[in-house]
Amino acid sequence: MIVACHQPNYLPWSGFFYKMMSCDAFVIMDSCQFPRGGSFVNRNRVKTPPSNFLWLTVPVIKKGKGLQPINRVRIDNAVGWSIRHLESLIHFYKRAPYFDDHIEFFRYMYRKRWDSLVTLNIEIINFFKKLLKIETKIHYLSKLKIEGKGTSLLVNISKIMGADIYLSGYGGRKYINERLFKEEGLEVRYYNFRSPIYPQLWGEFLYNLSIIDLVFNCGEKAGEIIKRFNESL
Repeated sequence: MIVACHQPNYLPWSGFFYKMMSCDAFVIMDSCQFPRGGSFVNRNRVKTPPSNFLWLTVPVIKKGKGLQPINRVRIDNAVGWSIRHLESLIHFYKRAPYFDDHIEFFRYMYRKRWDSLVTLNIEIINFFKKLLKIETKIHYLSKLKIEGKGTSLLVNISKIMGADIYLSGYGGRKYINERLFKEEGLEVRYYNFRSPIYPQLWGEFLYNLSIIDLVFNCGEKAGEIIKRFNESL
């Protein structure tokens, strides 16, 4: 059994969903610390003309909060962020081939009031999971009641999930202590995700955008496109 973990990102990129496709159990690290600096937990990029990008950022309340777990981060709704995000998607993607097929979800989502960042992100993640036809079961770290930090936490997650393989992106080599996995009879498997190339609006191709870009341009073929570009890994 293969297990993988990831923070609950906002409008995640394709690599997030490739990791989810490639494992049997996917653990959303919702109770980990919210990063202090810029983070994909509350922002991501969409494409703009001529061949540029725009950060869509969900404002969050930090003042007086200190270090917060992700699942306690509150959205700052004093800022009119949601309408700006919806207007940006409509403005930059209304010419995309599959815009009309999927824009209603975003109209619904951005017209609803969200107080919890993780609740918003999970709603989005589940939408794309269904669209991409991903069968992997999602689990939440906050509900697993597991202790530990760093590699020890990942080892404990793997054990409680009954996994024999922990799946990590190639960048995980920088911080994963493989010895701790080996001591528990567990294998660490790495992959090097290749961002797919597909028909895209607005000039020169840009890599590693939010999966919104792939879905508006390619529709329900998005999942197969992600797999095809990475099937040899």
